[in-house]
Amino acid sequence: MHSNNHDKKLSKGKLERYTRPVNELWKLWSPKVKMGVYPFTYASYDDMERAMTSLTSYDHDKWVAAFTSIAKPYEYKGYQAEKTGNKQEAKDNYLKAYQYYRIARYPTINSDVKKEAYKKSQEMLLKASQYFDVPIQQVEIPFKGRKGEGKKIVAYLRVPKKDNAPFPLLFTWGGIDGFKEEGLVSENVNDSALQNGLATLAIDGPGVGDSPIKGSEDAERLFGAVLDWIDTQESLDSNRVGVWGFSFGGYWAVKVAHLYKERILCAVSQGGPVHYAFELDWIMKQERGEYPFEFFETVSYAFDLSSYEEWVEYAPKLSLLRQGILDKTSAPLLLVNGLYDSVIPIKDCYLLFEHGSPKCARFFDAGHMGFGKDTFEIIMNWISNKLNIQQ
Repeated sequence: MHSNNHDKKLSKGKLERYTRPVNELWKLWSPKVKMGVYPFTYASYDDMERAMTSLTSYDHDKWVAAFTSIAKPYEYKGYQAEKTGNKQEAKDNYLKAYQYYRIARYPTINSDVKKEAYKKSQEMLLKASQYFDVPIQQVEIPFKGRKGEGKKIVAYLRVPKKDNAPFPLLFTWGGIDGFKEEGLVSENVNDSALQNGLATLAIDGPGVGDSPIKGSEDAERLFGAVLDWIDTQESLDSNRVGVWGFSFGGYWAVKVAHLYKERILCAVSQGGPVHYAFELDWIMKQERGEYPFEFFETVSYAFDLSSYEEWVEYAPKLSLLRQGILDKTSAPLLLVNGLYDSVIPIKDCYLLFEHGSPKCARFFDAGHMGFGKDTFEIIMNWISNKLNIQQ
């Protein structure tokens, strides 16, 4: 019945699009910039205001140029500080440069200029990482894909500065616009995990960043390859692995919890879609919600599609209800989101309660992903408990 309704609505004619004006985007973003929350961890208000008020459209060349002009002076300051041996100043400036190159490539790398900005953001983060208490180790994980797919998974590994290996592992990935780099600079997630004695591993989800494969109905193959690699690492305890998918990455966390349940101890889906998010009724609302801009361009890029119309046609195939996933048993699964999420409907979480194994959940009086002052701490405490970490 769902499928028939979907098809009937599609047949009525061209689907209407909405583009948020740039001046309205700055109104949406400015409170987040002031609070320093994702994706503005290292941004200053003055810098962001200068870049945003110079823009009148989302033209990729102009967007990238505006934020690159903010990033370059910080990159130079980082280089100068490095030359004089001022490690703290070098780290701080490289992180600032990373921040603005990261916004330059936002929300995804669907053009050459955004790909170049992404490379610069990676370069800056890895330079800053030299001065972290626990530097980033960039590792390449073998991937045996299909014809036309990549042969390696680029991952960022951080291991606690202790001598009691093997370490339990927190394995994370982001959504359609959150790349592996963002997980590594979140003090609330990555550093607190390290302090609790967990190693951390971050990858790009399917169709994102350096991922060797695009999103598809079976792209969870990507995570299976990483779990195989974890089994071979002497420093990592493959019997104590927890996974955490952010935003659209929560979709893959739910799949991993069901399809690789014997290989992980727990999974967190924070704001992930399940079924209703892929229905036309919801899709038609998404651009007017809290997602900043180019949602459909971003999700289409992740799934190797070329248009909004293609996404509308394809999306129902991703439903975990239709795929028969939800009635399987799963690893312990924590669902986190905001009650008023306008990107992914909260009823996708409720649907999970009606199927398969019992689930845990924490919902917040908030929007997408349920961001609040205690959100990450609550999730980390749950993961630590499941991995038997003594805090």
